Amino acid sequence: MTAMQETALAMVAAGKGILAADESTRTIQKRLDSIGVDSTEENRRFYRGLLFGTEGAQDYISGVIMFDETIRQRADDGTPFPHLLAQMGIVPGIKVDTGAYPLPGSAGELVTEGLDGLKGRLAEYRDVGARFAKWRAVIDIGPNVPTFNCIHANAHALARYSALCQEESIVPIVEPEVLMDGDHPIERCYEVTHLVLDTVFSELTLAGVRLDEMILKPNMVIAGKKSEKPAGPDRIAELTIDCFREVVPAAVPGIVFLSGGQTEEEATVNLNAINRLGPQPWELSFSYGRALQQSALSAWAGRTENRTAAQRAFLHRARMNGLARSGSYTPDLEKGMAA
Repeated sequence: MTAMQETALAMVAAGKGILAADESTRTIQKRLDSIGVDSTEENRRFYRGLLFGTEGAQDYISGVIMFDETIRQRADDGTPFPHLLAQMGIVPGIKVDTGAYPLPGSAGELVTEGLDGLKGRLAEYRDVGARFAKWRAVIDIGPNVPTFNCIHANAHALARYSALCQEESIVPIVEPEVLMDGDHPIERCYEVTHLVLDTVFSELTLAGVRLDEMILKPNMVIAGKKSEKPAGPDRIAELTIDCFREVVPAAVPGIVFLSGGQTEEEATVNLNAINRLGPQPWELSFSYGRALQQSALSAWAGRTENRTAAQRAFLHRARMNGLARSGSYTPDLEKGMAA
């Protein structure tokens, strides 16, 4: 087994998932604004250090995706964040795309950029401790979109990024996100997700990406937030598994779902329903941002004295998702295990 295969398997270890703490400076500012906290470098460092240093988190968190600023920061005792995580048995990772920008010829659609100079940046991140990377593509559903131009452009970029990662001995997380904004029914999400994943894996194959040394981070098959026909967890689970069984090769070690705007409990309930359908060719885990952090962020509220309360909230949410990894979560555990 190669080192990258070992890393990929560690990232989808039983009962564990990935914390997405890779919000850009602009995005984390919105999070901090929501609790009335200034988005200074020190506040960002303290908050993320609070999450990373939560005692017991390693029982439910297998990896952490960091932002460029964060991977260079240190804990209160001076330990670099990548080293702190590694000491806890958590795999350090890094977001490497530079954001989504308007796609020429496709009005309103976006393509993710960041390939220029990526090989050198990957080597630098590897040297400071990153063992995996993440690249996010966004695909919108709406009138006349997505176009195949948008799907193909993003799939091609994901494949080039993945190949560069593997050249630098870094496991790529491939994240093609079909957005849940809009009023589309779940069946439309199924169609688009199917086409997107089929195109992505075609491009990965053409680029020579080794599928057993990567992780897939997709959306669940879910109705748009404004849909008049919202689907329940069982329907979401059924269509998600049906879609993935048709287009995701069994060689992929694991799938870590993004939360995509779901609430904390929705993301846990839906992951649980997916895993209750039984063993699949791949591990089915989570890589959540807001759906792991929102309660902790609210509990912290920018006050040092609230560190313990915030860590307790984070650990609880991580534990709930850890249970959902095996279909063992029930809503009554929310109160019973929060104490």
